[in-house]
Amino acid sequence: MSARFFLDTNILVYTFDSSAPKKATRARELVRQALEARTGLISYQVAQEFFHVALRRFRSPMTFAEAEQYLSAVLRPLLAVHSSAGLFGEALRIAGKYKLSWYDALIVASATEGHCELLYSEDLQHGQRFGSLQVVNPFL
Repeated sequence: MSARFFLDTNILVYTFDSSAPKKATRARELVRQALEARTGLISYQVAQEFFHVALRRFRSPMTFAEAEQYLSAVLRPLLAVHSSAGLFGEALRIAGKYKLSWYDALIVASATEGHCELLYSEDLQHGQRFGSLQVVNPFL
C-alpha cells in the first residue's frame, strides 16, 4: 500500500494486547508498515494518549525506560502532526459539522493535515469519509 495513513491511538495500544491476539497481530502489521514504508503517521495527541494508557493502564505498565525506547523506535519516526491554532480550528469545524467529540475531531483534523487518505481506527464509523479521508477499522 502506498497511500498515506494515520494510526489512531488504539492501533498502537493493541500492539501490546495479549488478550486480543488477532487485533495485536493486525496492529503490529500496520505499525511495521508505517515505519518501513514511511507512509504512516501519528500526531502528538496520539503519542500523549498512548503514554497515558501504556504507563498506567496496561496489565503490566511500561517502565519509563521502556517508554523512552518505544518513543525513539516507534513514535518519534511516526510523529508528523504538531499541535497548532490552525489544527484546533479545523478540529472545531469538523466537530461541529460531523457531531464528533473533540478528541475524535482532533484525530480527523490531524489525519487531514497529514495528507492521509486512510485513518485506521475502531473509534469512528468504518467507511466514513471526511472529504478525501476514509476511516478504516482494520479489525473487521
